[in-house]
Amino acid sequence: MELRMKNSIYFIINPLAGNGRSLRVWKKVKAELERNQADYRSFLTEYSGHAEILARQIATIQDYHLKTVVGIGGDGTIHEIVNGLSEFHSVQIGFIPAGSGNDFKRGYNLSSKDPSSIFRRLQRQVNSFDLGQYHTGQMNRFFVNSMGAGFDAYVAKLSNEMELKKWLNKFRAGSFIYIAALLKGLFNYKPNSVTLTVDDTDYVFENVWLAAVSNHPFYGGGMKISPAAKPDDGVLDLIVVHNLSRLKLLLLFGLVFAGVHTRLKEVHTFTARKIKIAGAAPLMIHADGEYIGETPVTVTLRPKSIKYYT
Repeated sequence: MELRMKNSIYFIINPLAGNGRSLRVWKKVKAELERNQADYRSFLTEYSGHAEILARQIATIQDYHLKTVVGIGGDGTIHEIVNGLSEFHSVQIGFIPAGSGNDFKRGYNLSSKDPSSIFRRLQRQVNSFDLGQYHTGQMNRFFVNSMGAGFDAYVAKLSNEMELKKWLNKFRAGSFIYIAALLKGLFNYKPNSVTLTVDDTDYVFENVWLAAVSNHPFYGGGMKISPAAKPDDGVLDLIVVHNLSRLKLLLLFGLVFAGVHTRLKEVHTFTARKIKIAGAAPLMIHADGEYIGETPVTVTLRPKSIKYYT
């Protein structure tokens, strides 16, 4: 395929994503770039948060060309890149999934089996998508997949700390990390009373296991938590799970992969542009699978504010 790049193109690669799979992917992409004598620059991240810094630095380069930033890594990598570019609306984003969970890949129907498909996508028209924004007392940042409070944040924290993650990634079984952490956390977590403000309406739920806000259907390595969510529909999707026994919660997670858990009476769904979550006691919260702190948290929508090649 002949590459005709109208934009300045920059690659940000997380070498640790997918237990090194991202580097193998980058090797194939780089060979294709050089075979076509394409003009590009590439950067390897060196620490957590580095992709965000690199993306912001790239956006501020004064070369008077439109810029495209292509990330290679996992959900954490695209999370950082989007946060680095959130105020630079002219910069366009491409992504090659090479992580463990790869929910961004599922939500935007990206290929991970054929890394060179990025070149076909870069020839297409770029599309604008919604972006979720979360506000706590300590931070004001963005998410691309989902954020949540309660048990899912607790499990996300456990999964990122598990030694098992490295071994599962090695055998390309990263989706099982969340399941392993879920089973480990199931017997330790205690549900809580939660107050939700959905747009301008207040709701109180007792014995809440989790409240998850989604921009597309997937989280936790392929769980279809919000089956009706779309990343360009102008609303956020909220799901609340409460008043479940531990056994029934475990059964619910078996239903999530098919997206049929929303039929249960203990599962409530909402759509909104602004959501506030507060627990009777502080709840752990995550954004795109990364633990970020505790409630209260306010979540808002920035419609059509980020540009992806899909």
